[in-house]
Amino acid sequence: MQTAASALIPIENFFESSAFSGAIISPDGHRLAVRVALPGQRVRLAVLELASMQVKVVAFFSDADVNTFRWVNDQRLVFDLADRQLAQGALRYGPGLYAVNADGSNYRQLVTRTDSRQNKRAILMLPWNTFLVESIGDQQSDDVFVSQREFTRPGDINDLALLRLNTRTGIATTIAQPPGTRNWLFDKQGQLRIAQVRNGAQEEIHYRDGNDAPWRTLTRFDAYGESRDAFIPAFFAPDGTLYVHARQGRDKLALYRYDLDQNRIDDAPLAASPDFDVQAEMLGGTGRLLGLRYETDAQTTLWFDEKMQAMQKQVNALLPMSINSLSTGWRSATPYILVRSVSDTMPIQYHLFNSETGSLSVLGSARPAIVPSQMANKELRHYKARDGLDIPAWLTLPRGAAKMRPMVVLVHGGPWVRGSWNWTAESQFLASRGYVVLEPEYRGSMGYGQHHFKAGWKQWGLKMQDDIADGARWAIAEGIADPRRICIAGASYGGYATLMGLVNDPELYRCGIDWLGVTDIELLQNGSWGGHSDVSEHYRQYGMPVLIGDAVKDAAQFMATSPLQQAARITQPLLLAYGSADQRVPLPHGRKFYDAVRKSNAQVEWVEYATEGHGWALPATRYDFWSRVEKFLLKHIAPP
Repeated sequence: MQTAASALIPIENFFESSAFSGAIISPDGHRLAVRVALPGQRVRLAVLELASMQVKVVAFFSDADVNTFRWVNDQRLVFDLADRQLAQGALRYGPGLYAVNADGSNYRQLVTRTDSRQNKRAILMLPWNTFLVESIGDQQSDDVFVSQREFTRPGDINDLALLRLNTRTGIATTIAQPPGTRNWLFDKQGQLRIAQVRNGAQEEIHYRDGNDAPWRTLTRFDAYGESRDAFIPAFFAPDGTLYVHARQGRDKLALYRYDLDQNRIDDAPLAASPDFDVQAEMLGGTGRLLGLRYETDAQTTLWFDEKMQAMQKQVNALLPMSINSLSTGWRSATPYILVRSVSDTMPIQYHLFNSETGSLSVLGSARPAIVPSQMANKELRHYKARDGLDIPAWLTLPRGAAKMRPMVVLVHGGPWVRGSWNWTAESQFLASRGYVVLEPEYRGSMGYGQHHFKAGWKQWGLKMQDDIADGARWAIAEGIADPRRICIAGASYGGYATLMGLVNDPELYRCGIDWLGVTDIELLQNGSWGGHSDVSEHYRQYGMPVLIGDAVKDAAQFMATSPLQQAARITQPLLLAYGSADQRVPLPHGRKFYDAVRKSNAQVEWVEYATEGHGWALPATRYDFWSRVEKFLLKHIAPP
């Protein structure tokens, strides 16, 4: 354990906002657009001319930060805004929508940031509840797709209108779609071809051959149950072929070609993994499918194009210690390739590869203050749960780690998400302070197959909790962790698991850190006590009973697995942190639990961050919270 303050890497290095992010190469390969930010300044949109390496800032606001952006065509960009100097509770504006040419000319605001119509110019714009839709399109017009949403309450959308918007004129036309549509899929020519429809508990996939063709239903299935007919539309390849993600009776999700003439999925997958679900992203260009990118234990690229295969080998030889993702323009007419690199010890870094000269140059890093040689290695390990289920877990060991180290069991949120082999601020910060970090992929985590996912249904506080405890005991048996110095920590569901870990296994965990954690399942379902939750009514009605449990039928289980109801059993030191504007886990979760637990536990620390939501938006909040974590761990599980 490092003891000299001067030897410690500053907290700010881990939790500062990204300095260089979201780089995208233009369709013709001549330019690169990227978000850039100097310390303490607003995020700007910049364009780099790759041949001359000349940079020009094309969008900069004094009261907002550039957020999402996309190339409309070779010359034009579209973007929206955020305010990274305000937390969620202080936000008063929508994201807006703007367009500008790559040289900074022909700037136009397309969508207002407020619902006010007092401004005469606002009459010429679309209203604030208009949002950019994820689509590639042909990238040879000035048009993008946007949706207009009617919010009936936080989390619930009553209607979704789809519009085609010209970014030069601001003129929008409505696109017909089936009632209840919630998601869309466009082909490479920019035509709407797939509509995903929600009909009660059913999900329906509708398809049409073109703009004037009638819609037909490809499949319908239970939104939260199991069905052999279920699939997720993935993308249309440049040649018009539809690809979908499906299980086809297998445990792991894979990518398949969908035969639209026969209305069936091919028997053999195009991309699959024996150990992980595959959800692939299309890598296309020059009118054909060049390859696929998807996540296994780390990001994986499968190239079908021989030239791209050769370039991948060249880049990997130049950057052998990282996962390197290559991107080219859809109609690239240049030798320039964008390389996005990441590893367990290196935050995202961008390079430019010249395929003609074989040269590689650094463009920028998300966190330039991080030195990879000072970071800890992260690896995927496996252990057996008490009922025999295989549990993957990410293990981060401090540099030069000896045996029997203090350990933080860091539980991911969701719970229906997963981790990956990459650099993460939380685990690296803890490792820099000398702690082993174990991140279990307990049952219910996604990405490891249907059996692993379904094993977590209705297991909050039960077998999901056992998996986490079994991971800690595995680390003890392996000589990795000191059994007297283990702390459990997590946010959201991870905060819930932290509290239930202290309840179920008091002899195992010396302390706990819960931020933004659920403290009562019934409250999560009902969303009452004065807190406004953004959990949708659809999920409450159809999703929760399947995944978590039924409030009436499982009432006894909810009582037994409620940290709030079991608060008197928690006697270990505990750090609690909540945001006053959290709409996913409203503040009453934290306050009610704090009032209950401190009646019998004098070792509880409480911090409430004004206007913060479900996650720390402000760097100052992140610095303050993790400094509290550092002091808390030093006090309770640091070496003697």
